[in-house]
Amino acid sequence: MFHALVLALVLGVVVVALVNQFSSSYEAIAARGLVGEMRSFSAQKLPAGETLLQAAANYFRHHELPAGTVVSVGDSSGHYVAAGDWAPAFVADRAVRVRLEVPGLTSLVRTASVAGKDVELLVAPVNIGGRIKGSFVAASDLAPFRSDRSRVLTLSLGEAGIALLVGAFSTFLLLRRLLRTIGRITTAAEEIGEGDVERRLGDQGTDDEVGQLATTFDKMLDRLEGVMTAQRRLLSDVSHQLRTPLTVARGHLEVLQRTGVNDSAAVGETVAVVVDELDHMRTLVERLLLLGRVMEPDFIAPEPIDLRSFLADIDAAARVLAERDFRLPEIPDVIVRADPAKLRGALLNLIDNAVRATSAGAAIQLSAEIDPGTGDLLISVDDSGPGIPPELYDSVLGRFGRASSREDGHGLGLAIVKAVAEAHAGSVGIAASRLGGCQVSVRLPRTAVSPSRGETREPLAHPPSRSPFGA
Repeated sequence: MFHALVLALVLGVVVVALVNQFSSSYEAIAARGLVGEMRSFSAQKLPAGETLLQAAANYFRHHELPAGTVVSVGDSSGHYVAAGDWAPAFVADRAVRVRLEVPGLTSLVRTASVAGKDVELLVAPVNIGGRIKGSFVAASDLAPFRSDRSRVLTLSLGEAGIALLVGAFSTFLLLRRLLRTIGRITTAAEEIGEGDVERRLGDQGTDDEVGQLATTFDKMLDRLEGVMTAQRRLLSDVSHQLRTPLTVARGHLEVLQRTGVNDSAAVGETVAVVVDELDHMRTLVERLLLLGRVMEPDFIAPEPIDLRSFLADIDAAARVLAERDFRLPEIPDVIVRADPAKLRGALLNLIDNAVRATSAGAAIQLSAEIDPGTGDLLISVDDSGPGIPPELYDSVLGRFGRASSREDGHGLGLAIVKAVAEAHAGSVGIAASRLGGCQVSVRLPRTAVSPSRGETREPLAHPPSRSPFGA
């Protein structure tokens, strides 16, 4: 309703302005016509021996006036001559007779009412030989123009009414469609709140703001469903993985309870087993919580890292993990924008996995290169161990995925590395290594890599020998 009122007000102002402009235009046209008649009369030369009125009468006999126009000429004696289709009524008007009998000093043009007609009136003195000899009074009937103005007003009001109806109806349709979509969004939100996380709006068939709103809403629902699914899987994984150590700890305690607590050796053995299982559970919970934080917006805090000093520091920290042939080839001189703590933990995690998969003296290599095809940065860890079968590449990147049932650890290491890489808009890839074992690469996008400015950076302090993320 408010929109219709505003539209009606605007259209009303436009119609009034249009009619006023039309009235001013035709009054100006009538005035120009009268001025033209005056100039045409003034251009005539007064023949010798003729009076002003005789010359005017002779001019009127040979000059045809436009329809609705009246011209009269009077002298100071009170006599006059006039021509036009309504000249008698014109000169009978008292105001016109006064103008004819008493010449003015200046010309004037104005709208007036003469003999019951709305006219454009022109009054001008007739100057002969530098002296005012009479008056020139002319009028143009505005009735035809008034009729045209009425038609313009009628057409304008009709067009404004049509525009108002079309505008109000189109606004009604637009708001109806918009409110219908908003209503569906509200209904979907209510159903989702009741547990129907698979509810979607679907394609609205339009590319306008309404369609974009529905598409954005569905994308938000997809993300929410993904988060809820991930949380359910996390809870399921936690309950499944904690069941075994809890069962082991409970079993040992029950055995100790049945056999008594007088045997100090049995008590010590049981305590050691329970403490080990509790440590196992604590580490497992910490890593699962880390995976649960991946989708939080502040999971990573990127900052510029000098790649050479960064990897040199990791290589130095890795050498204390085990007796292996650690290798660090030439590193590209670049700056990478990443979270140093998360990336460091992920790479140490890969090195720790390589240590677990190899024996003393085996080769483990930390390397980095720029992909010539994409410009991405590849940071890889190679080993000379038994490797991973290609059919297991995808499964080992998931939570609790292992390349072998005999492998120790929780099976969360590669899942955490993958989460860290994806949080940096990158990815993780597994391939066969040139060293004979497995190669795991963290790919960071080229947007995070820039040439080094040649700055000298202090190496990072050596971290603990164990990876902060574990295996």
